[in-house]
Amino acid sequence: MVTLALDAIAAREGFAALIAALGGPERTRLVGGVVRDTLLGLDPADIDLATQLLPDEVLARLEAAAIRAVPTGLAHGTVTAVLPGGPIEVTTLRHDVATDGRHAVVAFTDVWQDDAARRDFTINALYADPATGAVVDYFDGLADLAAGRVRFIGDPYRRIAEDHLRILRFFRFHARFGDADQTRIDAAGLDACTARANDLMALSRERIAAELLKLLVARHAVAVIALMIERGIWRAVLPEITDVRALADLAAREAAAGVAPDPIRRLATLIPPAAAEAVGARLKLSNADRKRLIAATQGPGDEGARALAYRVGFASAEDRLLIAGADVAPLRDWTPPALPIGGGALVERGLRKGPEVAAVLRQIETCWIAEGFPDAARVAQLADEAVRAATIMRSASDASSGRA
Repeated sequence: MVTLALDAIAAREGFAALIAALGGPERTRLVGGVVRDTLLGLDPADIDLATQLLPDEVLARLEAAAIRAVPTGLAHGTVTAVLPGGPIEVTTLRHDVATDGRHAVVAFTDVWQDDAARRDFTINALYADPATGAVVDYFDGLADLAAGRVRFIGDPYRRIAEDHLRILRFFRFHARFGDADQTRIDAAGLDACTARANDLMALSRERIAAELLKLLVARHAVAVIALMIERGIWRAVLPEITDVRALADLAAREAAAGVAPDPIRRLATLIPPAAAEAVGARLKLSNADRKRLIAATQGPGDEGARALAYRVGFASAEDRLLIAGADVAPLRDWTPPALPIGGGALVERGLRKGPEVAAVLRQIETCWIAEGFPDAARVAQLADEAVRAATIMRSASDASSGRA
């Protein structure tokens, strides 16, 4: 029997009390990603529980145990238990009654295998006893996990019809857990995703963006996205994605520089620069991410890496340098400093408040950047020189105006 290492999970403050409140391992099990990732030796992002208890009973039991409960998705049986060690979602066992590719109507059940059968992939349908760690596997998910195989539960076409997002999830999970050799991808799943790729048009662009951004930083992202292009997966929703070579170059540079993959930076290499604004809007990215996407391919400039980071921000500078193939080493362990002088110091030196101060401050800043961000003593010298020059120019201008 395969067992899960429970030390890190059980150590979460409030976890044992939550399991006790939910009737113990007889009624409640760990499920999905927490089981899969822990088996692989990965730190699970979330802890999810499946329970035979109905949502109203879950709420009542948590209230009785003085555990804060948030009814985050009662229609689908989900209650979030807010613990000192972090939130945990508790979802009642269920099976689908009706689906339209975007939403599902569910009915609650107390049969574990019925709940497992409605899940997308075998590796996501693993359950574990929260007391002993014993893993329960209804669809050979353990074998698939060991083989690096992402396989739909049952008929892939039916699974995709239930939720079209599973097309993108199939590729994302393969990029994360599968083999680098794309010939080993599950053929039935790949064919179904290819045949039903146009179903992605029915999804909100926010859901597509969420999957795409996760996919872009997966370990086999380059190979999988190349396969998706070959199979026409993006054609209906992101026709701009047609070539993976720039992404491959960027991924190699990130690895060589020891820089973590970034989804916005990688997305910028997949689309024409002229399309960045439109794609960012279509995917409903945040304003900050849209600006980064648009700026990412604008080149490194000619002032140097640190000057660029000071002017446009560290993240955007790193994007532009890496995409252009420029050296990012000067940014390692460096934080852009603040100009160690302000307008008040220039007024004290004799400048007039207003445009004169602003102009001289910009001049000082330009010299400071060009000299490699020297210390406050050097900036004071620059300020003295700039103020002296500005005063001379002002005096000459005043004299000229007086003669006029």
